[in-house]
Amino acid sequence: MNILITSIGRRVSLLKAFQKELKLLFPSGKVFGADARPNLSAACLVADGYFRVPFVEEEDYISILIEKCLEEEIKMIIPTIDTELLLLAKNKKLFLEVGIKVVISSLEFVSVCRDKREVHKFFKNRDIPVAKEFDKNNYDLPLFIKPIDGSRSIDNFIVKKEEELKDAYFQNKKLMFLEYLDHDVYDEFTCDLYYNQDNQLKCVVPRKRISVRDGEVNKGLTVFNELIPFLRERLSVIDGAVGCLTLQLFRHKANKNVFGIEINPRFGGGYPLSYLAGANFPKWILQEYLLDLAIEDQFEIWEKDLLMIRYDDEVLVHGYKSK
Repeated sequence: MNILITSIGRRVSLLKAFQKELKLLFPSGKVFGADARPNLSAACLVADGYFRVPFVEEEDYISILIEKCLEEEIKMIIPTIDTELLLLAKNKKLFLEVGIKVVISSLEFVSVCRDKREVHKFFKNRDIPVAKEFDKNNYDLPLFIKPIDGSRSIDNFIVKKEEELKDAYFQNKKLMFLEYLDHDVYDEFTCDLYYNQDNQLKCVVPRKRISVRDGEVNKGLTVFNELIPFLRERLSVIDGAVGCLTLQLFRHKANKNVFGIEINPRFGGGYPLSYLAGANFPKWILQEYLLDLAIEDQFEIWEKDLLMIRYDDEVLVHGYKSK
């Protein structure tokens, strides 16, 4: 029962979580990593095995991925980055035909998540307020500018003065002009949500983002608060949602009003905090997809007020020859 984590890069903590849980259920099982540059990927070098795949945008990505998975007897794939989600969701049935399960939400739901305007519509339909989007000819400062299909905080801008606005912001049709939610007024939370194969919400872990680096949480805190019943009431079932979803929210520090920001239908970079707190998504995925076991509600099993402070570590490769 080998499994694969794609575009694994530096996700060593996520890899180790799956290694630990897989060994407990299938002692001979292996966790593989795939990456476009596996010899420069820390997680690939820590994995039980790894292989190179083309970049996601290359034509033969899917065919080569399937070929490698069959060679290594891989039965399940865990995606990790936004750019591969649509492609894997489109080809989910193709993988299933050769006995490989891709743990990914439906193409319809992934398509919504990859478009920030569609996400706003989704939130509004679920009675979750969102930041106001301005017409580029009629806006109020300060502004938060971001692309409709962005990730990792790339091309995100805070504009507080008129002279900070650039022509490129107006010319780029992908950039949204949004109401700015000030961190002095709002706390930012990323919530890890687990959905079973029947699209039912089984766990919510709100993580307060204390510090962020390169779009990922660097310091975070698990908080048991009113966001849990808030999300259980509005998102108890999402058609097409399975596995781990990361939901970003802003909550007003005084009146506790909540604004929905975005949803990523994959493991987020800060998920290891939820895992270490006891929200064992890797175990539940293995139980559901490899053992056909049902997952019970898990809303109160994790440790509250657990602080995570991340730091850099090293993976050494002796005798490495650069090409």
